[in-house]
Formats: sequence, C-alpha cells, structure tokens
Amino acid sequence: MATLKAFKGLRPPKEIAQQLASRPYDVLNSEEARKEAEGNPYSLLHIIKPEIDLPPDTNLYSEEVYNKAKENFDAFREKRWLVPDEEEYLYIYAQTMNGKTQYGIVGCASVDDYLNNVIKKHELTRPDKEEDRMKHVRITNANMEPVFFSYPAKDEIDTIVADFVKNNEPEYDFTADDGFGHHFWVIRDKAIINRIIELFKELPSLYVADGHHRTAAAALVGKEKREANPNHTGKEEYNYFLAVNFPDNQLTIIDYNRVVKDLNGLTEDEFLNKVKESFEVEEKGNKPYKPSKLHELSMYLGGKWYALQAKPDTYDDNDPIGVLDVTILTNQVLDPVLDIKDLRRSKRIDFVGGIRGLGELQRRVDSGEMAVAFALYPVSMQQLINIADSGKIMPPKTTWFEPKLRSGLVVHTLD
Repeated sequence: MATLKAFKGLRPPKEIAQQLASRPYDVLNSEEARKEAEGNPYSLLHIIKPEIDLPPDTNLYSEEVYNKAKENFDAFREKRWLVPDEEEYLYIYAQTMNGKTQYGIVGCASVDDYLNNVIKKHELTRPDKEEDRMKHVRITNANMEPVFFSYPAKDEIDTIVADFVKNNEPEYDFTADDGFGHHFWVIRDKAIINRIIELFKELPSLYVADGHHRTAAAALVGKEKREANPNHTGKEEYNYFLAVNFPDNQLTIIDYNRVVKDLNGLTEDEFLNKVKESFEVEEKGNKPYKPSKLHELSMYLGGKWYALQAKPDTYDDNDPIGVLDVTILTNQVLDPVLDIKDLRRSKRIDFVGGIRGLGELQRRVDSGEMAVAFALYPVSMQQLINIADSGKIMPPKTTWFEPKLRSGLVVHTLD
C-alpha cells in the first residue's frame, strides 16, 4: 500500500515561476550553475547550488555553502518569491518533450514507505552524495527539489488527471530554454484529493525513477528527526518528503552511454579482436550508428562506428540483471579487456546521457580525450520494475530519464 499525502506547498508567484524554476542540482556543475543563474536573482540555483554566490574556490561541502543555502532560502521567503499555500493540496506537473506529454501527481511520499521498501530502488547510492543532500535538507528544513517516482498505471487515476487538466487552467505554463514544456496545476478540491490518495493506497509499490540520493537523504533526515523527538506521533511533516509520481506507461528511458580513456595497453586492432570474441562485429562507417534492439550495442573506435551483436552465450534473458546490455558490456569488455573493475569509482570511464546524442561520443573520442565509446540500447520501464521487484540493483549509470523535473515549482517544508 503506497502513501500519498497532500501538503501546503511553498510556490513562486506566477510572474516569476519560469525564472525561479531551475534544472536539478545534480545535472550541472558549479560553473554551469553560476552561468545559468547569472543576472537572475530568482533562480532556485541560489539555494540548491549556493556555492554560486561564494568565491569560486570555496569547498563545495563546507559549512559555508550549506549556511548560504539557508540564508538564500530565508531571503526567498522574506521577499515572497516562495509563498505558502493556504491549505494542503495535491498538484499535477506535466512535461512536454518532442510533442509527448507526461502527467505526474505531486504530493508527499512516506519515510516509512522508503524504510519498508514499499518505495523500491534500482540503484546503489554513494554515502558522500547522500550526506551532502542530508546536510542540505537539515539546514533548510525542507525538500527543495522533488524526487521522480513511477507507479503502475491505473485507469481511474489517469481519468481524474485528464479531466482535471481539461477543465482547469494551469497555474504555471512555460517552455524552458531547452525547449521542454512545463505545466503545473493546483488541485484544491478535497474530494478529488481524497480520491487520488485512496487510489494510491491500492498501489503495491512506488519506484524510484530518478533521484536515488535525494530520496535516501529525505527519508534519512525524516528518520533522524523522529528519533530526536520524544513526542513523535508519526503525523509530523518530517515523516514525508516531496515526490512527483508518473504512471509507468507514460515514461521513456533513454540510453546512457560509456566512453573510456584508454585501451588498457592494446592497439586498436588488438582491442577489436578481443571484442569479436563476444560480439558479432559489423563496420558501419564514420556516421553515428544507433543500436536498434536489445543486445545490440554500437562502438566508436579509430574514426569508425561498429555494430556489436552480443553472442548468445554472453547474456541470460531469465536474469533481470544478466539480460541488461550494460551487464553484457561490463562482463565481456569493460572488466576482462579494459580492466575496469569498479564503474562507480574508476577514473578511466565516463558516462554520457543519451540526450546529448551520439555525436557527443564521437566528439570525445575524436578530440583524443577518450579512446573508445559505446552506445547502448535503452533499458525499458518493465526491466527497471522487474529489477526493483527482484530486490536486485542495476549497474551504475544505467537509466537516463528525460525531461528532467524543474525544481522550485513547489517546495515542501518539514515543519
């Protein structure tokens, strides 16, 4: 049984919503954030990437940075750039990319659901990244950014959302600089709110699609607060955290690709022969070649693209992890041939979201920065769900969801 809770959101006035809404903290570095927020005092990046308001050489994990986040958050509220709603509401957040719109329900998820595995994960988290976001939640006493969840699609929820959107004007409606549309409604009708909450109780699980570190941080800070409160009742706002929930049949996962700095001492010909031991290899020329099906990969090496078809003995279609192309690549090439043992820590490998296109892979190899690139066929939502349900964990950097949620359209405070 999944929990969904209405809450009193902190939201920007309509006239500054587009300027305040920002990309998530983890998709751009400090320099990019500083440039993106330049000349825009409303940008939420001043709170979620507060180092942009400090000297460039500031340690990103210093107390000074977290204190600046709180200072800026307090200022946003004092200036009424973030204003509390009068009642507890649910919200609808829709995103449009390439003519396709996906509709998410914004509410609070339960710390208990996270701890009891009703909210299911498919990736490992890194303790340092968890602690960074925990410090941010602690000092702001808020979930500044939502996490991105998916749920098994339910017809009645789809109908309620479709009817509401059809009959109500959005509170915010804009197209961001990247061309993606963002549309946001406030559900004030208590009967609709209560019915959606009841329908969520019928869902067996929610799935973390994007934001594993934010999810863990939000849940663990909630757990800390309850343990520190001798009068804890379970009703406190810190028992919940901000999430946008999308039906699984509306989401698209795009490819998440790999580039490697060197060939582990092999010549290009030697490396290609090693690859041929596990794959049927076909040269495709100098134009980017995109894999078209499961168990087909593409590779860019020495100015040429190759199609790699995995040989049948290199994968296990009955194993939720063994069926993944990222697993095949790791087990057949990255580990035994290139000697990359730990994808999470190795400095010899980098990961490129498919949103950047295959041209980015080719550019990084042609520049001499990287020696070889691999493009993968994207994981499906059903594969993600199968893995999460099995209790197993995907290899690092397996899924890339797009469009990313904009942060700042609604904020959840923990008191």
